[in-house]
Amino acid sequence: QVQLVESGGGLVRAGGSLRLSCAAPGRTFSSNTMGWFRRPPGKVREFVAAISWSGSSTYYADSVKGRFTISRDNAKNTVSLQMNSLRPEDTAVYYCAAAAIGSKWYQGPYDNWGQGTQVTVSS
Repeated sequence: QVQLVESGGGLVRAGGSLRLSCAAPGRTFSSNTMGWFRRPPGKVREFVAAISWSGSSTYYADSVKGRFTISRDNAKNTVSLQMNSLRPEDTAVYYCAAAAIGSKWYQGPYDNWGQGTQVTVSS
């Protein structure tokens, strides 16, 4: 599997913004649907956003629609998640993931996961 590394997490006040990045150093994932997931404290992991291999299609969870934007730069082997209008309930560890070949669009399955980056939103 390609190693995925998330970065960009941190502490931000409600209403603020953060931009997360996911990189695959020395490898490519341009042919994969890519997704962002998150695990809030004490809760199960949940889907956040996905982007098709070409970047032409995106899909968002209702909870982040209109606030978050997923993008990718295949030439740089990176996927980003721009998070605006952050709320305390967005606090979670955020993970990027690559969908398996033949996955069912944003539903996956996802077979390659990063280790996560912490996002904390204070009130």
